[in-house]
Amino acid sequence: MGAGGDTTVEVDAVAEAVVFSELAGLVERGAKFSVLSEEAGHRDFGSPYPLVLVDPVDGSLNAKQGIPLFGLMLAVLDGPTVGDTCAGLVLNLSTGEAWRCIRGEGAWRGADPVSVLARSNHDRLEVIGLESTPRALKLAQPLVERTSKIRILGSMAISIALTSAGAFDAFCAPIPVRVFDMAASLLLLKEAGGVATTTEGESLDGLSCDLSTRATVLCAPTRALHSEAMGILDSRR
Repeated sequence: MGAGGDTTVEVDAVAEAVVFSELAGLVERGAKFSVLSEEAGHRDFGSPYPLVLVDPVDGSLNAKQGIPLFGLMLAVLDGPTVGDTCAGLVLNLSTGEAWRCIRGEGAWRGADPVSVLARSNHDRLEVIGLESTPRALKLAQPLVERTSKIRILGSMAISIALTSAGAFDAFCAPIPVRVFDMAASLLLLKEAGGVATTTEGESLDGLSCDLSTRATVLCAPTRALHSEAMGILDSRR
């Protein structure tokens, strides 16, 4: 059982060992920081901050089952909350595609700045992403009824990264999910001009980035799409 409460499968342990090996090289060169990993928990390397968040395989069930969609999430924080995220990386381990972001400086997909795909259907949402449980599908029913297509990828980090580029008109986790898993992607979304809140419209910035804090999530690549998705959810309350 990993520090985050999920079962640690072999691919998690192997991936985490690779990450910690690289971080050890920074320590040898004199860097001081802390690490919070989904599997190993908190490790102090000489300073509480910067704090490096590590989800070695986001979508490990996909990886275990042989479904080729899972990624590495790394985030660097200069404080304890979501709003303190100052850099992030989401690496699609199936394709090698890397998403990077730096607070106040932008977001990149590979070597290029993240650009948002233009909306092609203004009458209804074209594609939405959902968190991957049957109950989430039921709770998001209003959104489901107002969209043409649904995608459930099984990786929060990759799903929100894709939302930042407009691949999804909205991504929704209508039951509370762990904030830790989303830290890099939420900064990526913000730097690309997107919006993320709880499904009640509350800011996520003040939430603690730890292994226990959970929140619902509704995010979209533009403020207009976020407002539209929020209105759809609100219409059924």
